[in-house]
Amino acid sequence: MTTLFDVRRDERGPLLTAACGFFFVLSALMLLRPVRDAAGAAGGMESVRLLFMVTALVTLALNPVFGLLVGRVGRAQAITTTYGFFGATLIAFWALLGAGSGMEGRGGQAFYVWFSVLNVFGTMVFWALVVDRFTREQGTRLFALVAMGGTLGAVFGSWLTSRLAQPLGALHLLPVSAAFLALAMLAAWRLDRVMPAQGAANGPAEAWPPDDAAPISGGAWDGMRAVMRSRYLAGIAGYVLLMAVMATLVYLTRLRMVGTVAAGADAMAAMLASIDMWTQIVFLVLQCAMATRLGRRLRTGTALAALPLATAFGFAGLAWQGSIAVLFALEAINRTMQRGVARPARELLFTRIARDGKYKAKAFIDTFVYRMGDVVGAQLDAFGGRALPGWGGMAAMAIPLGLAWALLALWLGRRYEQGRHGAAKR
Repeated sequence: MTTLFDVRRDERGPLLTAACGFFFVLSALMLLRPVRDAAGAAGGMESVRLLFMVTALVTLALNPVFGLLVGRVGRAQAITTTYGFFGATLIAFWALLGAGSGMEGRGGQAFYVWFSVLNVFGTMVFWALVVDRFTREQGTRLFALVAMGGTLGAVFGSWLTSRLAQPLGALHLLPVSAAFLALAMLAAWRLDRVMPAQGAANGPAEAWPPDDAAPISGGAWDGMRAVMRSRYLAGIAGYVLLMAVMATLVYLTRLRMVGTVAAGADAMAAMLASIDMWTQIVFLVLQCAMATRLGRRLRTGTALAALPLATAFGFAGLAWQGSIAVLFALEAINRTMQRGVARPARELLFTRIARDGKYKAKAFIDTFVYRMGDVVGAQLDAFGGRALPGWGGMAAMAIPLGLAWALLALWLGRRYEQGRHGAAKR
């Protein structure tokens, strides 16, 4: 491992802890993602578009709450509270939906919104901790390996849902997911404890602050204000927004196609989980390559630009041959490049900003901005269906967006290479 992946002896414990923690996070999320998708699709595509808007509003409402939380308690307490709260709400949904009509109707729609919020907050909180615990130099070498742990969790979670959704019932996967969140919380707590002793800073600019475990001062809306004041953070927000827009276009197309061949929420959840599982396996192969010394030779801007270019190429293929096989290939490419190449590179961007930005600005970008991308993507999908029907019309929208996204990625890469950025610095 030391030779192939460039992991030093004193980094093995923290790296394994981080990878295991992300494994638990994505196991919890991928267990329920097909359940969420099946519940949303039951109401039709117009209902899904409305749910995107509600999700964005709920996410915006929770951002100042999270900002207050990290401003009042220590980092470990904030993470414990976040995961504990979301795990408890999953148990509450399980009890309430079990006593009602299950995943059908309003209850299923409420679960769709809440799980969509959990999906972005759960991932964001863990990555914020990882970015804060590892130095920039360590991140260059180790973030891809941490992401591999998450991919293994995504494969496992998808496999578990494909096996249990029909015999057990999709609803009864909620407490299983809550148990994985509890394990993720323990791993985060362990990483927070071990890294001050294990991590090594690379110089004065990256030295651990003396009050490392203290609350982060400031107000509830500091994250939003920081993004508005910083071109660098605004650029990251724009990158995430475009990423979510493109992913939503793929996602809505997949829901329409799968809905024509699978009847019932449990059957649809099982089929979606199988698709997710095979996509994650392909993704894992690429991640292994990216985590090696050879894969790390990619510059940050190039790694960020690979996702938009691959997605634009995939939409061109969809316009050329509009089949379900091509769509699944496009989704596999999109997810693989997003989490295997772009995600570690995107997390590196946050190592260049001050500690408050790693939690507050990152929270705003990775939650609300991402969910607003869902809303924009849903509206583009509706517009394309009316004004530019067919695969060619969707490609006509997606390809120019992909090229603009790639240019933004290259600009972010140059800014990252130039040096450190404060959370509010221009």
